[in-house]
Amino acid sequence: MPHCLNCCLAFLVLILISACESYDFRVNEKLVYSPKPLFSDFVVPDTALAACLEQAIKDGKITSASELALLNCSHAGVKQLTGLEAFTGLSQLKLSANSIGDISPLASLTSLEILLLDDNQLIDTTPLIELPALQVLNMAENEALLCPAATSFFTVKNLSLPAHCS
Repeated sequence: MPHCLNCCLAFLVLILISACESYDFRVNEKLVYSPKPLFSDFVVPDTALAACLEQAIKDGKITSASELALLNCSHAGVKQLTGLEAFTGLSQLKLSANSIGDISPLASLTSLEILLLDDNQLIDTTPLIELPALQVLNMAENEALLCPAATSFFTVKNLSLPAHCS
């Protein structure tokens, strides 16, 4: 019974400590712990993309651009991706059902493994050809897309293209 009580007490202490992780801790007016501030040093002209990034940073408690690994901005009203290139740690990017035409800012995101760009306004896929980690790429429902050659995406295991590219 005492062992169970000790475990419960330790569990309660851990919960209380984790609940206070965003606060400064002081002992005798001396700062002994201060959490890192959330990452905010980025410029993204598209207001919808900026709002999506801010929410992802807040939710994930992201303190640097490279820490953000997953970003889901589907159905967000995103029109341009300028500024997204700063988030080099992105491995999963979901941008389905937006109004994106230019995907050139994605060319420097070499950690991308999953990229969903279905139902946008894409025309050119060239910026994505050199992404070394890309395994899943969905570009379906982009009616103006210039169909890439079958061998363009040699690392992609799951490729979805618009119906006119089949």
